[in-house]
Amino acid sequence: MMNSPADKILVTGAKGQLGAEMMALLQRKGIVAVGYGRDGLDITDAEQVMDVMLRERPTHVIHAGAYTKVDDAEGDRDTAYLVNAYGTRNVAVAAAQAGARLVYISTDYVFDGRAAHPYNEFEPVRPINRYGRSKWEGEQFVRQHHSRAFIVRTSWVFGAYGENFVKTILRKAQTEAELQVVHDQVGCPTYTLDLSEAIIRLLATDKYGTYHITNSGACSWHSFAAAIVAEAGLSTKVRPVGTSQFPRPARRPGYSVLEPMALRLNGFPLLRHWTEALQHFVKECMEKPQSDYNGKK
Repeated sequence: MMNSPADKILVTGAKGQLGAEMMALLQRKGIVAVGYGRDGLDITDAEQVMDVMLRERPTHVIHAGAYTKVDDAEGDRDTAYLVNAYGTRNVAVAAAQAGARLVYISTDYVFDGRAAHPYNEFEPVRPINRYGRSKWEGEQFVRQHHSRAFIVRTSWVFGAYGENFVKTILRKAQTEAELQVVHDQVGCPTYTLDLSEAIIRLLATDKYGTYHITNSGACSWHSFAAAIVAEAGLSTKVRPVGTSQFPRPARRPGYSVLEPMALRLNGFPLLRHWTEALQHFVKECMEKPQSDYNGKK
């Protein structure tokens, strides 16, 4: 664990799902951290990013800020690339100038989903939607402009802050007798708390590179939803349906299970199974008022 008095972490996207979780965890650990949301830092403004980075002088930067509207990205290509590609370039250049290590949060959507086995970090990428492509270009800028960086690909993120699939299913299951959820998209659910812990472990080392970090195990969205309903003790029926019944502007990979080869080979612990992580989150979510999970600090 990082414990030097000189350590200071700057988090972009600090009001988002992962950023807010990361800020809360860092504070609990007593690590000095500053968080910037879109209202305080426009990552598409290279000069502003550089000014903030040189003023704050962080030792580490966690770049969790992103344009994450997957379907909107199909019709708003410019914004997706401006934020995810050039915004990431700006953060990488400024972090390097400030002498800070960098973590860039990427996605399973850099893959096309046609594999029959989990994707490790050395598999060729082939994004099938503009969101995935823009995040891949962000990865490329990190590799070009920062020599002390970690690229973290993750997927199906859920947690205490902001909106996510688990919260949506819990909310709908309390008012609807039946839910329809696609069964032909398979991936890895990831608990923001576990992901944040793993990122902190990375930052305490010099083992730079690309990492796939998700909770262990894999499932379909349907299986995930059924597990959520069961864990909450609800009686709502969850019916499997095909992706074709829910047409969306952006194509989704049918299979985007990520293999944590880099974690394993570099001696890092793997994350607990997603069912255990879900159990922990649902228990926490049920015991605390929903207002505690509004993503605000």
